[in-house]
Amino acid sequence: MAAAPAHLLLPGLGLAAGLTALAYGARAATGLDALSPLILAAGLGMAWRAVAGRSEQCRAGTLFASRWLMRLAIVLLGLRITVAQVIELGAASFAIIAVTLAATYTFTAWAGATLGVERRLSQLIACGTSICGASAVMASNSVVAGSDEDVAYAVACVTVFGSLSMFLYPLLPALLHLDPSAYGLWAGASIHEVAQVIAASFQAGPEAGEAGTIAKLGRVALLLPVVFALGWSELRRPNHATEARQKPPIPWFVLGFGAMIAVNSLGVVPVEVAGWGIQASGVLLSLALAALGLETHFGNLLARGWRPLALGAVAWIFVSAFSLGLVEAVY
Repeated sequence: MAAAPAHLLLPGLGLAAGLTALAYGARAATGLDALSPLILAAGLGMAWRAVAGRSEQCRAGTLFASRWLMRLAIVLLGLRITVAQVIELGAASFAIIAVTLAATYTFTAWAGATLGVERRLSQLIACGTSICGASAVMASNSVVAGSDEDVAYAVACVTVFGSLSMFLYPLLPALLHLDPSAYGLWAGASIHEVAQVIAASFQAGPEAGEAGTIAKLGRVALLLPVVFALGWSELRRPNHATEARQKPPIPWFVLGFGAMIAVNSLGVVPVEVAGWGIQASGVLLSLALAALGLETHFGNLLARGWRPLALGAVAWIFVSAFSLGLVEAVY
C-alpha cells in the first residue's frame, strides 16, 4: 500500500494522535502504570467511531497509522530485547516458554476450528495469547490478512483476559507454593502483554518482577520466527498459490525487529537512545491502535457473537494452566 500525500494524512493522523494523547493522559492521571495506553487508545478510537463516526478525510491518515506506523513500532520493539537476556533465562526456562507458546498456538487454532470461529480471527487470537498481546496480533496480521474488525476483536480478547491474569496471578503464589523465580517465570510465560506481566510479577517482589520481565522479553523475541513460520504456512495453503507468485511471503518489517535485537545485543546503541526508541515504539503502537479503532465498526464486533470471546477464554485458561504445569514440573 503506497502512502498518500502528506496533506491527505494530516486529518486522520491528527485525530489518532489526539486520542493517543488522551490515552497517555488517562494513565498519568490515574497513576496506574499497568493501565496500557495501547488498549485505551484502541478503545477510544472505537468509541469515537461509534459516537461521531470517521470522515472520509481521515481515512488516509488512519490507514497510514494502522499499517506503516505499526510496522515502524514493531521494528523499534526489538530495542527491548538482547540475546544476553534470552541466554540469561537458561535452557530450562526458555524451553518452558517455547513449548508453552507452541502448545498454546496449536490448541487455540484447534479450539477455534472446533468452536466455528473464522480461521483468520482464530489465528490472531492464538498469536496474541501465545506471544505478546496486541503487538503480536498486529504483527501477525501482516501475513494472516484479517480485517480491521478481526484485529480489533483479537486485541480486545487478549486485553480482557490478560488484565484478568494481571489481577488474579498475584493472589496465587502462596497457594501454589511457587517461589519468586518460579512465579515470575510463570507470569512471563503466560500473561499476554508486557505491561501486564510487569504489573503482576513485581507484586510478588523484585526477584519475581525481574524473572517475569526477562521471561516475557524472551517470549517476545519469539515473535520473529513465529511470524515467519506463519507467513510460509499461509502461502502453502492451496488458495494462495496464485498470490504467492505476486508478493513475498515474509513481512519484511519483522526482519527489522530482528535486526534491532541484534544491534541492541552488540551494545552499540546508547542506553538513552534505546530508551527513546522503546518509548517511541509504545507511542507508535498506541497511535496505530487508535487508528485501528477509528477504522472499526463496533456493530461488526458485536455481530461476531459469543464464539470468539469463548475462544479467547479457553486460550487464556490453557496458556495459564499449561505453563503452570511445566513450571511446577521443572521447579
